[in-house]
Amino acid sequence: MQVNANFYGGNIEVVGTTPEKDVLLEIRPDPTPGFRQWWYFSISSAPDEIKRLVITNAEQTLVPMGWPGYQAFRSLDNATWSRVPTSYAEGRLVIEHSQDAGPAWYAYFPPYLEAHRDRLLAFCRADARVSVSALAQVGPDDALDLVEIGSEAPDALHVWAVCRQHPGEVQANWWADGFLRRLLDPADADALSVLRRARLHVVPNMNPDGSALGNLRTNASGANLNREWMAPSLERSPEVFHVRAAMHASGVNAFLDIHGDEALPYVFIDGCERLVSFTPKQDALQRAFGAAFRQASPDFQQVHGYPDDKDTKVNLTLASKYVGHAFGCLALTLEMPFKDNADLPDPEVGWNGERSKRLGAAVLEPLLAVLPEL
Repeated sequence: MQVNANFYGGNIEVVGTTPEKDVLLEIRPDPTPGFRQWWYFSISSAPDEIKRLVITNAEQTLVPMGWPGYQAFRSLDNATWSRVPTSYAEGRLVIEHSQDAGPAWYAYFPPYLEAHRDRLLAFCRADARVSVSALAQVGPDDALDLVEIGSEAPDALHVWAVCRQHPGEVQANWWADGFLRRLLDPADADALSVLRRARLHVVPNMNPDGSALGNLRTNASGANLNREWMAPSLERSPEVFHVRAAMHASGVNAFLDIHGDEALPYVFIDGCERLVSFTPKQDALQRAFGAAFRQASPDFQQVHGYPDDKDTKVNLTLASKYVGHAFGCLALTLEMPFKDNADLPDPEVGWNGERSKRLGAAVLEPLLAVLPEL
């Protein structure tokens, strides 16, 4: 038997095996204690050597309430993923295993890999309308990529989208892929209309070094980027430092911060309505965006979301709250599930990378709906 997580985004540690043919595993934590939930590894074994994979420290993860009802992902080629029978009991996540010829890969969610990133950036660079630049070098091999396209007129609106501040929330990278590919479709009338009136600034991966390391919430320095927006530093959170500076240089008329949620099996947005500075205009924009998003994508809903007393609703260190307060603009956090979408379940794959991409593409309609009022 061989277990390997020594690759881009990999995370798992082997504890041992049992006579019952269980492989005992642990999720490695981020540099910041208490942050662990993401895992991704490959395993090879002889036929019938392994019966189950058991993550023994699932109860010690950041969001243990996310495990009930969750089903793990498995792939035989590290490309096509489907759900496999998974259960959670007594603090352990148990994944049923069947060995085929060659290795099998397991992941908390289908990973967005270096090859995906390279293909997306090559696609963007091939379009003469697009600027792809590195805002900063945040690690030896990790650039903070910024994709920009659209109107350069003095009165152009500026729409920003930042994705995957939390590296384990890979749905956000898939979302950026779908968003950018539709935005650059020269035959898409909605995309052309948006680009005629606005300048789009998209950061497909805000946390490239944390993504490479297989972290859940932090960068290589141990910073949770979505708690750094009030006072980012070059030493601890250069990603936020550089993106925030670029946003202040351009101005912001609308802002989307793209995430994944471990516990709630729904797609939802979290806005700025509890901020003291929240204006009637922001309220109208937020409502209009939500209504148009429901029309554009049946996956989106506004019944289930974060409770009103959640501390992040008023915490200005979070990206959407900081931006909504600082710029007085439409500023939203978009969350996608690690589980299935309970409103539109898919027993085979649940919510996955492809549905995240389609959701990214669907955001053009609500953006177009609110542009006249931004």
